[in-house]
Amino acid sequence: MALSASTLKVGDTRTDMLVDNLTRTQIVQYAGVSGDYNPLHSDEVYTTQVAGYPSVFAHGMLTMGITGKLLTDWVGDGRLTKFGVRFSTQVWPGDTLTGTATIAAIREEGGQWFADLTVETVNQDGKSVVSGTATARLDA
Repeated sequence: MALSASTLKVGDTRTDMLVDNLTRTQIVQYAGVSGDYNPLHSDEVYTTQVAGYPSVFAHGMLTMGITGKLLTDWVGDGRLTKFGVRFSTQVWPGDTLTGTATIAAIREEGGQWFADLTVETVNQDGKSVVSGTATARLDA
């Protein structure tokens, strides 16, 4: 069931655990489906010895996609009209991510209702890894 402008209010939130204990396998699987084979995400030797990071880490777009699922699970498939994020820090193997979306505004434009949302995903330490905004079409 899709959300409607008549049942939502500014300040409504949805919080979901998005991934529990992100695995290296999930990161490599994402590399395969995205075609992004940057060694920072899959080659431990390169990442630690050449690039100087403590380990491989997740693609930013993997984190964005996981966060996007929070939004589509809430507002429904095919309803997002805008979604943009800012990446704050790396997501490492073993991280657990929780996302929160908040209704920032509900507005009518040209006979169509929209919800403007803010979104933030944090790791198990409460540190923001991604934050952003989205807009979704609503039923009346």
